[in-house]
Amino acid sequence: MIYHLRQLIYAFLLMFLSILIGISGYMIIEGYGLIDAFYMAIITISTVGFREIEPLSDNGKIFTSLYIIFNIVFFAFLVSTVAKYIFEGELNKIYHTIMKGREVSKFRAHIIVCGFGRNGRRAALELKNSKKKFLIIENDEHVLERFPESDKTYNFIIGDATQDEILLNAGIKRAKTIITTLPKDSENVFITLTAREMNPEIKIISRASDEKVEKKLMRAGANHVVMPDALGGFHMAHIVTKPFIVEFVEMLSGFGESEYILEEISYLQIRLEYRDKSLAEMDIRKNTGVTVFGFKDAKKGIIFNPEPQTKFSQNDILILLGKEDSIKTFKKKYIRHLKLS
Repeated sequence: MIYHLRQLIYAFLLMFLSILIGISGYMIIEGYGLIDAFYMAIITISTVGFREIEPLSDNGKIFTSLYIIFNIVFFAFLVSTVAKYIFEGELNKIYHTIMKGREVSKFRAHIIVCGFGRNGRRAALELKNSKKKFLIIENDEHVLERFPESDKTYNFIIGDATQDEILLNAGIKRAKTIITTLPKDSENVFITLTAREMNPEIKIISRASDEKVEKKLMRAGANHVVMPDALGGFHMAHIVTKPFIVEFVEMLSGFGESEYILEEISYLQIRLEYRDKSLAEMDIRKNTGVTVFGFKDAKKGIIFNPEPQTKFSQNDILILLGKEDSIKTFKKKYIRHLKLS
């Protein structure tokens, strides 16, 4: 899309240059004034057949002949470029891109996904299913041609995520999280360094293909480093050694047709009347059928199967397990119905 837009800009710049050449030529060769030279340039370009202001000199005839040939070639390029925008909907695409850009400029506490390859697409799908606000930076301008349905579903910024300008356009300073999924480890390291410098508070999740790069990414400022190849190998081995555990984990992760889902709820999401209460006092299972599967204590870390007397305090996280309907019931009863930033 950017390439086609540049073509259109170049075409109109050439048209302006052609008129300027014509004006300069007639003023220098024939001695015309600015208005007369402009008139001669326009009627020559348009080939409407009007008569010259004055009979042309031999040099003027040679210049006019070459000028006509140049404009025939130029107008063939101009017509083909403009036709492409009219008949192939490029102008509509540009308008669509501008409108999306305005929408992105309003994003706050959003997630940025760098790269729309295999890992990036999977991350985007999961974020979409979780109803998270996010956008994608992709360097390949033809990506929407290969995945046209994505243009309607996701917000894209076409550009190189290693460039400061592109990250700023994506709202890196306002973003809550950035996920880097580019195939080159060096690019992920560079983005991590840049993102951490631009937004010291941002959460950075980065992909790595080499174990040696993991430490570099952590030193660069990544909060989490994911190695898809290594995870894939562990997963395949566990299917053999621990098949039922894998099946259970996949069920909790939302794979397959399981009706059970995991949900995490922060202290700030909970209604005021349930804050600083023990799990026994909240009585979540009796009221909703949801099980408190785990508990993230601000000081002790993650606690599995927490005791009933465990108190839900500031900065704590509830990890819930239940059927979709039960989770919905929990949210209606326990969650504050406010838009969180």
